[in-house]
Amino acid sequence: MSIPSSQQRGPWRTVEQVELATLEWVWWWNNSRLNGELDMRTPIEVEDEFYADLESAQPAPAGQGSR
Repeated sequence: MSIPSSQQRGPWRTVEQVELATLEWVWWWNNSRLNGELDMRTPIEVEDEFYADLESAQPAPAGQGSR
């Protein structure tokens, strides 16, 4: 499993460095990690697909149908 670059650096010397490393890890966890429960896709890929499916399932507004 690939981990964010901040996980490989250290030791951190300031609170700000720890906060930045934590934020980078949270971003990686929420967006970039491959997840076995999501068929080895990233959470962002699954979310993008979900919203694309919602948009394609929307009916055309009244008066906007094909002719």
